[in-house]
Amino acid sequence: MEGQAKTTSQFVIFCMNKEEYGIDIQKVTTIEKLLAVTRVPHAPEAVKGVINLRGEIIPVVELAEKMHIGKFIQSDDTRIIIFKIDDVSVGFIVDQVSEVLTIPDENIENMTQVSNDVAIDYILGIGKIRGRIVTLLNLDKLIVLK
Repeated sequence: MEGQAKTTSQFVIFCMNKEEYGIDIQKVTTIEKLLAVTRVPHAPEAVKGVINLRGEIIPVVELAEKMHIGKFIQSDDTRIIIFKIDDVSVGFIVDQVSEVLTIPDENIENMTQVSNDVAIDYILGIGKIRGRIVTLLNLDKLIVLK
């Protein structure tokens, strides 16, 4: 139809183990340099501990380890992406944050077309933009991954 607006979504793009991933920008609260993380006894292995961010105690998760794709290597580019789900703040440690991308919805492939494996339930879809492929994560599902 003529005049019908194309819908788009914006994603914060970050890298883990040289692969690009994206999170819906509307869920991101802030992006911080890696802060001192205080270990919490008996926490799951991927939970590195907590940080004190402007008076708020926030659990921090090493995202690569949680997704079983290796461990991050700390560098000057390492960041913590802070987001909020149901009024609870959580931080994900990632190798680096590169940019914010606007991806037209028609350039996002649904993962059910590729696999119906429950293990990839945390993947929202695959974004294709300017010859790049970005794995888009579903934070709501990812936060409950075991």
